[in-house]
Amino acid sequence: MNKSNIEETGELTLDWNKLAKAVAASPGIIPVAVQNADTREVILVAYTNEQAFRKAIAERMLVLWSTSRNELWEKGKTSGETFDLVEVRVNCEQNSLLYSVRPRRGGICHTKNKTGAPRNCYYRKLNLENGRLENTDP
Repeated sequence: MNKSNIEETGELTLDWNKLAKAVAASPGIIPVAVQNADTREVILVAYTNEQAFRKAIAERMLVLWSTSRNELWEKGKTSGETFDLVEVRVNCEQNSLLYSVRPRRGGICHTKNKTGAPRNCYYRKLNLENGRLENTDP
């Protein structure tokens, strides 16, 4: 199944190997949960490395590490959906981060709903009865 089909399908096809591939391609990364500072909604889970972390802190904006492109990922640089970095929290073992961000405009996901508005990355939920994904922002 190609990426665009995965993004719109009702079929659950989890990538159980993403973390192994990410770590192999980009050593020195840690996961980052990204949360909307105003709504507390989790809007993205991504990765950072030391370079991306330092740039995010210095510029007070959402900068991550793209494991698929193996490069700095300035969230929204192409789409215009950029974010101010409001707060950074670290877990007890110091092996993951929580970024609290504020959207400068719009949403976060590169996918759009039927009206063309950007969605939250978690726009589908699993129907626990039938195992199918349900789009909450079609």
